[in-house]
Amino acid sequence: MLEYKEEAHGAALEDFLCFAVYSTEHALTQLYRPLLSGVGLTYPQYLVMTLLWDHDARSVGELGRALQLDTSTLTPMLKRLETMELVRRSRDRRDERVVRVSLTPDGAALREKAREIPSRVRTALDMTESELRALNTQLLTLRDRIRAATD
Repeated sequence: MLEYKEEAHGAALEDFLCFAVYSTEHALTQLYRPLLSGVGLTYPQYLVMTLLWDHDARSVGELGRALQLDTSTLTPMLKRLETMELVRRSRDRRDERVVRVSLTPDGAALREKAREIPSRVRTALDMTESELRALNTQLLTLRDRIRAATD
């Protein structure tokens, strides 16, 4: 069995965990780009819309926590989605400090256009459901371990 050598001098780039993750993320973005261009969204915008399609009228804070983004990153994206007339931002009636993000009728209708994206990604990856679940579990475990190591 090949021993893993993180950051070892003289190691091939493919032996670096950081490069494997980076290049995989880049490849996945390339896979999503043409699919998302058909619905007029970037990948981060698609993630916001997916959260809202699942549960509408979320607070900016809820979206930020779910996406692991701070407000300074999320707010320009939400403004762009609002300009595209896909979402509407408004103050919470019970707490004026809270801004809620809701789907517009166009934003809700976009769900149907985007519905095929996950299945097209699964088809392109040519992996079984159990393989995808196992990979996703491993990636989330890796993410959590990295966070624990950097806290």
